[in-house]
Amino acid sequence: MKLFPVILSGGSGSRLWPVSRLSRPKPFIRLADGQSLLQKAFLRGNALPAIAETVFVTNRDLFFQTEDELRALPENLIKQGIKTRFILEPFGRNTAAACVAAALEIQQVYGDGAIMVVLAADQLITEQKAFGEAVEAAITLAQQGKIVTFGITPTAPETGFGYIEADGNKVLRFVEKPSKEVAEHYLEAGNFLWNAGMFCFSVGSFLQEMQLHAAEIIEKTRQTLKLSKRLEGEKTIELELESESFKQVPDISIDYALMERSKAVAVVPCSIGWSDIGSWNALGDLTQESDASGNRTQGEVVLHNTKNCFIQSSDRIIGAVGLEDILIVDTPDALLVSSRSGVQDVKHLFTELKVRGHEAHKNHRTCYRPWGKYTVLEEGAGFKMKRIEVEAGASLSLQMHHHRSEHWVVVSGKALVVNGEKEMLLNANESTYIPAGAKHRLSNPAREMLVLIEIQTGSYLGEDDIVRFDDVYGRVSAKTREKTMELK
Repeated sequence: MKLFPVILSGGSGSRLWPVSRLSRPKPFIRLADGQSLLQKAFLRGNALPAIAETVFVTNRDLFFQTEDELRALPENLIKQGIKTRFILEPFGRNTAAACVAAALEIQQVYGDGAIMVVLAADQLITEQKAFGEAVEAAITLAQQGKIVTFGITPTAPETGFGYIEADGNKVLRFVEKPSKEVAEHYLEAGNFLWNAGMFCFSVGSFLQEMQLHAAEIIEKTRQTLKLSKRLEGEKTIELELESESFKQVPDISIDYALMERSKAVAVVPCSIGWSDIGSWNALGDLTQESDASGNRTQGEVVLHNTKNCFIQSSDRIIGAVGLEDILIVDTPDALLVSSRSGVQDVKHLFTELKVRGHEAHKNHRTCYRPWGKYTVLEEGAGFKMKRIEVEAGASLSLQMHHHRSEHWVVVSGKALVVNGEKEMLLNANESTYIPAGAKHRLSNPAREMLVLIEIQTGSYLGEDDIVRFDDVYGRVSAKTREKTMELK
């Protein structure tokens, strides 16, 4: 038997704004022990026996951040010699398409008998031993042709989860998120489980059932795979899904496409310390123990006459006086204040910011890129100042901007700069000016980090004012390539 943990990683984590943003969503949130949810999901799958590969299905723009997260893990925690396969989506098409793409990829190399264990990168499981036992039970059912879901034994009448009515391993029905009264009835009945959104099945059985109940997803995804670009390295395999054909894949969850329709579905009831961390209340409960007044805090916080609050500070002190049942989350560019009872509605703030086109729904002040990161230090009408860090040996794309000029001042390290027709090497305390319309590239030829200050000036300073002509990370669009060829 060959086992494949398939980790679905993406989404926006809108209910955990302002820490979760589109460009660095919920799976990258770090818990008190310093590990991110994504790292924990990887280690959870990696600890299972007989794994052949770990498969990530994630957004193309999150690939390099995901690699960085895995690279940061201590080697002694990871089984060596096992490749990681990345299926890179240009945009999300929900969980059915993600699971089918992974299944078709695995089938092509390992055949119908391969077993997939589908995990979410933004959930937490604290009982690894119990999780392993649940997976073992699920594998037994999967080898009998069952499509297995995991049902969590409920500990409270939660209204934010879907439920499964079960009789042993038999699924009687799936139930949508209930009201408080109905959830209390489910808890009392004793045969209702939380739907964990984790699955286990053999590749052959899964694709056969999908063919019966959602054939269009199989057909359209298979067409996408034929047109997609594949790159295999020493430790990783990358499959970049072709954008235009992927748009044709139906956007539907695996629950609606298959689990609620198939007669081959089974459930494994389990108690594994599971949490989907779907709100700030859930995440707050994972921080340090509450004080005598029921408060939980992170960062530098001073309290007086305050009860049952969660307060998280980033880089400044927060004082709270006379508050009760309040949530405060502070980041360098956004502040969230909410009642503890209203945290599920934080997603509406995220949606409104997206509608307004506000940067705070997408990016933090510090943004991560394949070559390093940048932090916006200050901005105003007609100018923006950034601190840019370029990793040793890394290079930005050859690019140009229509609306802005840039001044670069090297703080430390060495910068190899292409500026129009010129190429120059800049050391600390040296600078250059990049006029609007000039092709330019920034590289770090040294072994230490390159740090520079960039000052942008112009009529428009949005991150989308960029035309890439050449990029080692594959971020040049087909249209740009066509225009470049025309210029040549």
